Amino acid sequence: MDNERIISMLNGLIEISRDGAEGFKTCADDINDPELKMYLRNRAQSCEEAVRDLSVEVRRYGGDPDTSGTATGTLHRMWVDLKTAITSNDNLAVLEECERGEAAAVMAYDNALREEMPFDLRALLDRQYEGVKKNHDRVRHLRDAARHGIKAV
Repeated sequence: MDNERIISMLNGLIEISRDGAEGFKTCADDINDPELKMYLRNRAQSCEEAVRDLSVEVRRYGGDPDTSGTATGTLHRMWVDLKTAITSNDNLAVLEECERGEAAAVMAYDNALREEMPFDLRALLDRQYEGVKKNHDRVRHLRDAARHGIKAV
């Protein structure tokens, strides 16, 4: 994989990670459980750390890191806000939308890791991918618990 393709792939992951950070912040703002709010804010910080690490890699390969998220991510956050307003800050509704966003991140990392790349870059993406999968699984668990009226933070 040449540097241009690596930079493009990394910038795609930066966009999805930035979307994740903003999505977790939106969900935290729209949720009414203080523990869940704190958990979601912590996940936002984790996504921001991934953006910083990916940005370092983009520069290392001679590129300029992306500075925005995706249009889809922006629309998704607007949808979360709207859906939450309609459902009166329903934790389940927020967690359902948060889980959808994390499913998109899992798919983006899965696709990126199918590419050939230098070993050190693969190690970084593998580590981040594990974090993304944990985020997704945890949010899915929280969503499922909310469906059954169980507090699971």
